[in-house]
Amino acid sequence: MTSSLIRKLAKKHGFDACHFSRPMIKAQDKDALSHWLANDYQANMTWMAEATRLERRKNPKRMLDDVQTVICLAMRHIPPTYDLKMAQQSKERGVVASYAYGLDYHDVMKKRVKALARDLDVLLGEHGQRVYVDTAPVLEHALAASSGLGWQGKHSLTIHREHGSYLMLGEIFTTASIEVDQEASQHCGSCTACLDVCPTKAIIAPYVVDANLCISYLTIEYKGVIPRDLRSKMGNHIYGCDDCQMVCPWNRKITAVDDILMVNQAHILPMLSELLLLDEEGFRQHFRKSPVKRTGRVAMLRNICVSMGNSGIADFIPQLLIASKGEEALIRVHAIWAISQLIAESSRLLQHLENLEKDEVNEDVLQEIAQCRQEAIASAS
Repeated sequence: MTSSLIRKLAKKHGFDACHFSRPMIKAQDKDALSHWLANDYQANMTWMAEATRLERRKNPKRMLDDVQTVICLAMRHIPPTYDLKMAQQSKERGVVASYAYGLDYHDVMKKRVKALARDLDVLLGEHGQRVYVDTAPVLEHALAASSGLGWQGKHSLTIHREHGSYLMLGEIFTTASIEVDQEASQHCGSCTACLDVCPTKAIIAPYVVDANLCISYLTIEYKGVIPRDLRSKMGNHIYGCDDCQMVCPWNRKITAVDDILMVNQAHILPMLSELLLLDEEGFRQHFRKSPVKRTGRVAMLRNICVSMGNSGIADFIPQLLIASKGEEALIRVHAIWAISQLIAESSRLLQHLENLEKDEVNEDVLQEIAQCRQEAIASAS
């Protein structure tokens, strides 16, 4: 009875799913996490392996004294407004993950989770509570599965039978004891669509994603020089990647979604040439209240240069030449690479590289110039 009342409250606050679990992680999920970290699949997200955080992920009881129940919550967001073919053919435009079309979901969802938690104090009496929306070491997909909210798909994301996988997850840890739901069962079957479509083959096995290869990681979390062997595979992704979800059969028949994040049309397949012009203030204004701002202008323009290099559009060359002489070395590296992809004549490219090398002092940039030169000479011979 209590759980049904809480579900009604959750629906009132805009949640599409509300399920209940004990604060426990199954042995197989603990082992999977240990294996993932042992293979350095977390890339440079070193905090994932920190002892204290790791212990909390494996033992949710450490998140709150006397915690009895984890309330697992999900809200849907608008999926991509185009198909994969359209995205890939829009060479002059960049692809932004659909959850980032509008407001930062961390802010929107956390307000709603906190409001629900306040209502729970009225319904259940005051109990110890903590709310989380990607803000703590919580193994949210494992908890979602144990609560019956949805199963973890082969792309590692949670899939709900009716709502698919375009979900934002949050949790309320509470000392109140609430009846729990039955664990979710797996429904991926023999399907490997997500593994097959991944541009960089980051889903190295069912349920295992190597962040070192993942476009979402590379374009959002990673702030360094993108490995050269991955750049051409990134296509026109500039912030995140929805490819594995776009081919998932469970996302084919999802119903219409309320626009809770206030979609900004300017963030859907934006023009690369316009974004490359953004200075720091322009970037902050353009992505105000958007999760994209977390990536930062330099990393975003790095991504844009890579996308331009993959476009085959020679008209981008003048802009890239300007970027290749800019202040930020990280942008220069990728602008130079992009230029090398778009200039077909080796002699012309070699001249540009020679000019760029004259006053360059950054080692990463000099190394990129040297590699581009070597490739140009090889192609001319």
